[in-house]
Amino acid sequence: MKNFIANGETINITAAAVIASGQGVLVGSIFGVAEGAAAIGETAVIRLVGVFSLPKAPSQAWTVGQTIYWDAANSRTTNVLTGNTRIGIATQAVAGGAGDTTGIVRLNGGAT
Repeated sequence: MKNFIANGETINITAAAVIASGQGVLVGSIFGVAEGAAAIGETAVIRLVGVFSLPKAPSQAWTVGQTIYWDAANSRTTNVLTGNTRIGIATQAVAGGAGDTTGIVRLNGGAT
């Protein structure tokens, strides 16, 4: 087929800020996880699909299958919709303690 460009699991973006490998990146309404580090203005590859361990808001309990959002202001995941961007679903339950600051998320393919 003449119009195929890519499988869509990753895309290249221009880093608007310094990006660390494994960091969540929101570009408009596209969310992905950086495959490597990039300086401002450099090309970065972000992965749009997969299951990732990501920082989450403390003191939030998650259930399997719960919708998860990206809190861009704090660079972390959350189960709070208001003011945040939907990125996927929780694939593991997480306790709601103050020290529970990591969650496992299956990304929804970059579409919000």
